[in-house]
Amino acid sequence: MPASTLGVGILGVSPARGWAATAHIPALRALPNYEIRAISAHSAESAHAAGEAFGVRAVFSDHEQLLAQRDIDVVAVTVKVPHHRELVSAALAAGKAVYCEWPLGRDVDDARAMAGLAAEYGVHTGVGLQARQARAIGFVQELLSGGYVGEVLSTTMVGLSVPGNVVGRPNAYMLDKTNGANLLTIAVGHSLDTLNYVLGEFADLSAVSDLRRPLITIDETGEQIVKTAPDQIAVIGTLTSGATASVHIREGVAGGTGFLWEINGTDGTLRITADAAYPEIYPLSVRGAQGRNEPTELDVPAPAQKWPALSSLEGSPAYNVARAYAAFAADIDNGTHAVPDFADAVARHETIAAIEKSAASGERVKT
Repeated sequence: MPASTLGVGILGVSPARGWAATAHIPALRALPNYEIRAISAHSAESAHAAGEAFGVRAVFSDHEQLLAQRDIDVVAVTVKVPHHRELVSAALAAGKAVYCEWPLGRDVDDARAMAGLAAEYGVHTGVGLQARQARAIGFVQELLSGGYVGEVLSTTMVGLSVPGNVVGRPNAYMLDKTNGANLLTIAVGHSLDTLNYVLGEFADLSAVSDLRRPLITIDETGEQIVKTAPDQIAVIGTLTSGATASVHIREGVAGGTGFLWEINGTDGTLRITADAAYPEIYPLSVRGAQGRNEPTELDVPAPAQKWPALSSLEGSPAYNVARAYAAFAADIDNGTHAVPDFADAVARHETIAAIEKSAASGERVKT
């Protein structure tokens, strides 16, 4: 192990499913400057099963016991969103660097409180908006800075989320708007963050949200649950650059466009596509056209790979997470800011709050 190995404790690990098992654990294992030293779960039985499954000896059902471990440098918070604030606050108070999944909190007030604590304790933070680490996004930034499209005039994004009218029992909590994990915060949140990261923030916006499928079936039981979170989000506004932006993300529809993001400029157009409105997870393709030419596929350059093991993750949900963790380690070592921190998360939560305000009032909102 390198001398600068960071010990990681993961809060919220299931032995059989979940984002920790799907993305965080494979990502961390691919990076030699991290070592998973402890995990916690909701029960002792689940914690021991996860420890067996992932080869981790230190397992806990009490997060405070994990946070008390002196060899833990970074705490990854991968529990459901309603529990983020409690666990993040405890990890910050313990003086640990924290990497928290997105959304940071149930709402902007949660996010501001956690960002304030992070500033008070002076610890490094990261938030799981890992689409910023996607190779295709870096490529798009290079094309734009090189003048490929000229001046950006407008941008349009349309995307499809899941689940439509059926949801698995573990994700049923996402049907309740107050839990803060839904179409607006997740599919729209990740997609908007990518747009704003590349093209800049909104100066103002108007939004419409609607709930078109109020009854959702639980896949395992056939039970129908009343849904309170909107399944249609449409936003139009002006970016600080002056470009016009429109976004429409909706939940599962038969045959709908998975994800299409078009950037139109005075000299050309870029089209970024994927299978769904999760640019942080799904591989992105880039097509471009200049002048009156038809769009053609543009090859995304391979990165200078410091950690060759990451190539084995390419195409999987763990790939961008691994790239984010690699950048987070560099941020900790060098004082850089490549990974969005809690302050960045607050900015995105504020955009979401502006969308909610506009949709509720029917008025244009300055951001």
